[in-house]
Amino acid sequence: MTDFLVGVGLVFAIEGLMFAAFPGFVRSRMTNVLALGEGPMRTVGIVSAVIGVAVVWVARWVLA
Repeated sequence: MTDFLVGVGLVFAIEGLMFAAFPGFVRSRMTNVLALGEGPMRTVGIVSAVIGVAVVWVARWVLA
C-alpha cells in the first residue's frame, strides 16, 4: 500500500510541475485530447497502463 501511495504522490507531483512550468503546452495538449475519439484514447490508456506496469515490474524485480 505504501508503494501505491508513493506512486500516486509522484503522479500529482509530476503533473503539478507540468502545470506550473508549462501551462500553455498543457492547455494545448488538453485541447488536442478533446478532439480525439474514444478509440484512440482507449488505445493510449491501455498502452500507458502496460508501460507503467512494465516500469514498476522492472524497478521491483530486475533492478532490485
